[in-house]
Formats: sequence, C-alpha cells, structure tokens
Amino acid sequence: MTMLSALRRPQLLIRAARFGQQDYNRSRHLQRILGYGSLPGPAAALMRLMELERGLNEQRRENDAGYSLTRHVDLMIAMMGEAQLLRANRVSVVQ
Repeated sequence: MTMLSALRRPQLLIRAARFGQQDYNRSRHLQRILGYGSLPGPAAALMRLMELERGLNEQRRENDAGYSLTRHVDLMIAMMGEAQLLRANRVSVVQ
C-alpha cells in the first residue's frame, strides 16, 4: 500500500482512473488485463498491476509510440479497485 501511495502520476490520469473505479468489476477487468484463468488475490493482483503500470509509465515518459493511454487508465482503475478490496479485507480481519 505504501508503494501505491508513493506513485506520482499526472493529475488527469488519476482523475480518469478515480472516475472509472466506480464501475470496477474485478472479474471482468482483471481477466482482460491479466489474462484468462484463475484470478489472484487482491495483494498479488495489485503487485502484478503495479509492475505492468510501471512499464506503461516508462513508455509515457519516454513518449514511446506504443504507449496506450487507454490501457494506462484501465491499469490505474484496476490498481485502485484492488487496493480498495485489500483495505476492505484488512479492516474485516481486524474487526
């Protein structure tokens, strides 16, 4: 969670992801991003998503022609959704 809160991304990218997070559907979104098969738990999914996002952010910063803003927003939405699930799971375990 510390790694996620330490990310520094353009404000417009964050705002778009927050807007899309409202409609986050774990099974549909993660299947599309990570591939088909059994879904990992929220912590493992978040780590994988962060790795993928780091690569996309490098492409963005280097003005790479292969950079996809749509994919970047999708990854950010999934990261926010998984982080929310992870926080909810930790709160329910503590209670």
